[in-house]
Amino acid sequence: MASGTIQPVILCGGSGTRLWPLSRKAFPKQFVPLINNKSLLQLTFERVKQLNPSVLTVSSEEHRFLVDDAAQQAEVNAVHLLEPVARNTAAAILYAALYVKHDEDLLLFCPADHHIPDHLAFSKMISEAKHAAQAGYLVTFGVVPTEPSTAYGYIQASEEKVPHSTVNFVKGFIEKPNLTRAIELLSNPHCLWNAGIFLMRKDALIQACARYAPDILAAVNKAYLTQQTDQHFVRVSQAEYQTIPSHPIDTALFEKADNVAVMPFSGVWSDVGSWNALAQLTEPDNQGNRLEGQAHVLDSQNNYIYAQHRPVVALGVTDLIIVDTQDALLVTHKDQVEKVKQVVSHLQEAEVPEALQHRRVPRPWGEFDSVDRGERFQVKRITVKPGGRLSLQMHHHRAEHWVVVKGTATVTRDEDILTLSENQSIYIPLGIKHRLENLTTEPLEIIEVQSGGYLGEDDIVRFDDGYGRS
Repeated sequence: MASGTIQPVILCGGSGTRLWPLSRKAFPKQFVPLINNKSLLQLTFERVKQLNPSVLTVSSEEHRFLVDDAAQQAEVNAVHLLEPVARNTAAAILYAALYVKHDEDLLLFCPADHHIPDHLAFSKMISEAKHAAQAGYLVTFGVVPTEPSTAYGYIQASEEKVPHSTVNFVKGFIEKPNLTRAIELLSNPHCLWNAGIFLMRKDALIQACARYAPDILAAVNKAYLTQQTDQHFVRVSQAEYQTIPSHPIDTALFEKADNVAVMPFSGVWSDVGSWNALAQLTEPDNQGNRLEGQAHVLDSQNNYIYAQHRPVVALGVTDLIIVDTQDALLVTHKDQVEKVKQVVSHLQEAEVPEALQHRRVPRPWGEFDSVDRGERFQVKRITVKPGGRLSLQMHHHRAEHWVVVKGTATVTRDEDILTLSENQSIYIPLGIKHRLENLTTEPLEIIEVQSGGYLGEDDIVRFDDGYGRS
């Protein structure tokens, strides 16, 4: 990358528990296809690739293949910096900064879960802020408020501008306010929602952290020295990374530094941080109902219903949020959506697996959907992407029957390699090495019936794997 250019960095952390049951720990909201069958992460990739098609991401080891899949869908060149444990945004941002080579490069940090539909307006905003960033200022971006929101922190802009730019100096930061305070802030033209998007030179960021957050910088640098690269994944030592102090970049740096500036953004923006926020992305009918999928209403007003898998009917109700997934249902009043996070905690304490896991589980080769389960059996629908290849593996406690329902499967069973077409099946006995591959250009779908005394996902012995899991 040429010195002085913009390097987009997408921060892919976050559990997305406020959008449960659609978003869960194993499959957070940034990966869920929420808008026109695209995920917020894919849309973020598409938005920043106008500035540079080579993108850095910072994500967890657990979600690395989901991030890589979104990058492929958006057709960007991505390098993924993996965090062995979460240590908040200050650590993630410095991790990316140390990876970038040139001190003069501008680092554009974007959360993975924001919705900004106007890509041209976004690019224009970044371009207008470049001069201030190149001059050494730490530029953050603030959204012009449209309502008295209590869900966002605020940035108070100064009336004074950075010389030779349209960017304002920052007067101060305001924590998430109560409603009364939020109404006051809405009437102040210099108060903006904190969007969590930043633009700054690498050397300006490092120098500022050396002054205001030296302990975080030193710990990140020590962890970074342990880096190892595996294809386009970069890993560091867990033992070193978990010693990094966990702080958001706002409190660690931006609230302390004296060279912070803010660029206002008046376009459409949402962090899709609640069901109410997501509902706003759907056009209402003449009764104020916002309906997705197979949702139906009668004598009902101002409801949001998400029903992608089966008919859901609301009769004679008002101001409800109804979210139906394959294995969990949420019904709540609009005024209570901020408590969904508490619901997830309650379900976790009750050891309800649906609190964290989806029925549909993504894998680097495709996905599987747990269709049914009973005593000593489990049924899955497995989809393998074109070119996808499961590991060569064996199970100690279960046998498997595979039936091809779509596409062509290449199956390794012990010493044999077989080709199966639609409606053909094969039996994999307990203890036999086996592998499933899709060597075609079309998706492969099979129905898998597992039978045995233990059916857990950890009953897998891998002998060969193309995804670093052996």
